[in-house]
Order: sequence, then structure tokens, then C-alpha cells
Amino acid sequence: MPTAILQEAPETRPAAQPGPGREVPRVLSIAGSDPSGGAGIQADLKSIAAHGGYGMAVITALTAQNTCGVRAVHVPPVAFLTQQLDAISDDISIDAVKIGMLGDAAVVHAVRAWLEKVRPGVVVLDPVMVATSGDRLLQESAEAALRDLLPLAHLITPNLAELAMLVGGPVQESWEGAVEQGRRLSAATGATVLVKGGHLAGDQCPDALVDTSGRLSQEVVVVQGKRVATRNSHGTGCSLSSAMATVKPRLGDWEAALREVKPWLAGALETSGRLAVGSGNGPVHHFHHLQAPAEGSFAGQLRTEAEKHLEAIYALAFIEDLASGGLAEDQFAYYLAQDAIYLNGYSRVLARASALAPTEAEQLFWARSAQQCLEVESELHRSWLASREVQSEPGPVTKSYVDHLLAASASGSYAVLAAAVLPCFWLYAEAGKTLHARFMAAGEPAGHPYADWLRTYADEGFAEATRTAVAIVDRAGRAAADHEKAAMATAFRHSCRLEVEFFDAPRLHS
Repeated sequence: MPTAILQEAPETRPAAQPGPGREVPRVLSIAGSDPSGGAGIQADLKSIAAHGGYGMAVITALTAQNTCGVRAVHVPPVAFLTQQLDAISDDISIDAVKIGMLGDAAVVHAVRAWLEKVRPGVVVLDPVMVATSGDRLLQESAEAALRDLLPLAHLITPNLAELAMLVGGPVQESWEGAVEQGRRLSAATGATVLVKGGHLAGDQCPDALVDTSGRLSQEVVVVQGKRVATRNSHGTGCSLSSAMATVKPRLGDWEAALREVKPWLAGALETSGRLAVGSGNGPVHHFHHLQAPAEGSFAGQLRTEAEKHLEAIYALAFIEDLASGGLAEDQFAYYLAQDAIYLNGYSRVLARASALAPTEAEQLFWARSAQQCLEVESELHRSWLASREVQSEPGPVTKSYVDHLLAASASGSYAVLAAAVLPCFWLYAEAGKTLHARFMAAGEPAGHPYADWLRTYADEGFAEATRTAVAIVDRAGRAAADHEKAAMATAFRHSCRLEVEFFDAPRLHS
């Protein structure tokens, strides 16, 4: 129950998005505009924002389109396109570029000249040639110019029809044939090629990173996935490519980026029906992961359990007194001291979750959270606890909570362990948000002894980390067998109960 995760120093708070690159990558989309909002620049900016990036946009073409198809395309003067590009790069350091619809040969040449001058560190090229509706989005006369642009890209993300056009072959109906065309394109361009199985028949929807130059762990890295039965696929390619451009600077690896982006896109397709946009191929739901879990999802079932315990937390005298400022200092000191002890054990459990995690993205998430727990524990001892006499041994609730989590970590089940650690994110984030709201509603009363502490409860970094943890547990629960689902629910329920007891422990101790 990491109250200290919301300590005052922001660098010690868990966040879902840190990595070897810039924490907030600055990503430029060079693409066409879709006034219906589902594809093109509009989809790119949503996708970039959904993955924690700062999105910028240079528009290559204006389209008159909706979910049913493209009615007209207007390409603005290429000189103005160049002015847009130069205005951005003259002022802003660009971490990644995503290139989409280019329209005609003059536009392709202008973008190529700019890339050769600026040389961005990450370039993802989605060779937009044909829309989902079948409408052509690139003039035939521009295809040769586009092929000359491909070697400047680090990742190329064609659909199967575009892949066939780029290698001069038939559209493949088999996965093996598509991967072989990916090898040909990679060999011809020197780039990594993302081969997408979305247009193949069957229940499976694999994607593969193909690189013949040896930059990947192996020449073909396949990430499996199940097909999502929906007609709402408008802008899927745009969304995937811009997400990859955003995540790559953070993770530094195409495989890790794909393993993070692919489940997000599957969720965006699964929840697309909630948007109810248009009568044709509707858009995907870019921000599905930022909303409360859907009823019927595994996380939705857990939320029902969590809400009962949240109500119990809100009713505790400790919470009321902390919000009002009437909490006795010895109770607050006990709470912080026990929290420091708890964080030490919790960090070891999160490290175990990292070791068991099936994807690199999840491994990194749990490992960073474990590290930040230790940093916060150290900060607590250095600052608040150093000047006070506090109990240095774990109280009965703290011991029970840590023992429960250690038992979950020893179970060998990643899904059960993830469910066990989730309340420490989820209930704490919800309780903290409510505490902060109560504090702010009172107008930040002067002389409030815990004002500095309560202000930290609005931390968006921890809220984002919580959303990531919820999404991880939801994916694990949906994939688990019935007996493991039951074990996950039991572990989650036990942790929820201990969260309530942890908040109440200072009153019992005093």
C-alpha cells in the first residue's frame, strides 16, 4: 500500500512510461487529414497521445471522407508542405517521425529531401497506398518515388496489398508467403518490415518483424494474436504505425514496442463498438485503456470487488481525519513507518512479477515499479522518518500483507501474482484521488498539517501506472483458465481486505 509512492519528489513516483529514451517522446506525423477522425493525422495524434507522446502534425493532403469511403483528395502546394516541415525542425527536437499518406510524387520528393537533411532517430513509414475501403490514396505515378523513400525509414508497416505492390508480386493469402515478401522488402530497403496478418483468413492475427540485416534477435520475430471480430477497422494501420513510432524511443527496441502496442490495438478494436461512429468501417477506440474496465471484462469483475473495499476505506476514521487535518501525528508517523517497511517487501514482489512477466514491456513496467518503491522507501527514511522515533518492526497487518504477497509470488503463476499486487495500485490510486478531492473541496485550509502530503495525491504518473497494471491483469485474466481465474480473484480479494486493514492499523496501534 505504497502511500510513499506519492511522496513529494516526483522522480520517485512509479510511472507507466519511463525508459531509455525521452519520457515524453516528441513525435511528428506527416500524413493526410481524415475529417471523420478515424484515420490519418487525426488517428495518429490520438495514438501518440494514448502512448504518452507529444504529437505534432504536418498535413500532406486533405481528404473528403467518412467511414464509408473517400470522396475527394486535395493536395496543398508542396512549397507550403516544406515550410511546415522546416518550421517544426528549426525549433523542436523530434524524437520520432511517422509518415503516412503522401499523395503524389512532388510530396514524396519534398519529404525525402527533408528527411535527408534532418535525419530523425526513428522513422516509421506506413506506405499508405490504398484505403480500407479500397480507394487509392497514392497516385500511380508516385509509386516509384515512394520506393526511393523507403530506405530512409527504420520501420515500414505495409498491409498485405501494399506489401505486394512494393515488391512487385501478388497479394499473399498465406502467412508464409507474406513473411517471404517481408524478407524481400527488408533486403531491398535495409529497413525492418512489420508484416501484418490482419487481412489473412482465420481466427489468428499474427504480426512479424522482419529484418534481413541482423538488427533483431532473429530474422523473423513473430508476435501472435487473435483476430478481433469487428467491422470497425478504419485507421488501424495509421494507429499501429504511429504507436510504434511513439513507443520505440522509450523502449529502444522494435520487438518490445510491438509487444506493447499489439495488445493495446487489440483492445482498441475490441472496444470500438462503444464509439458508435458512422455507418461504415468505424474507427478504433484509441483511449479504451484510460477508461474504467468494461462490465463483463475480467478487470470489470475485479472492480466490483474493489468498490466494496473502497467504501470501507472511505468510512475509516483515519481517512476522515487525514483529509480534515485532525489526524494525530503519532498515527501518521506509524502509518509512514509501516509503509516504508511494506515498500521494501513490495519491491521484492514486483521484482518477482518482472521475472515472470511474458513480455518485455511488462517486465520493464514491474521492474521500474520495484525500483521506485525502494527509492521512495529511502526518501522516507532520509526525510520524514529520520527525525522521529517510530516503530521499526512490521506491525501485524504489514506482516500479513507482505506474507500474502510473498506467497503469491511463490505460487509460480504470473497471473495470480499480478492480481495480488493490483490493489496496491488500484485501491490506493482511487483512495488517494478521493482524499485529494476532499482536501481541495475544503479550499486547502491554512495550517493543515498534511497539506503537502495531500497535494501529491493528484499524481498523474501513478494514475497512469495504475491503468497499466489494470490492463495487464485484465489481459492475464482473459487468457487464464477457469481455475487460475478463481485463484486470481481470491488473491485480489485478500489484498483488498488487507488494504483496508492497512489504513485502519494506525488507529488500532495508538
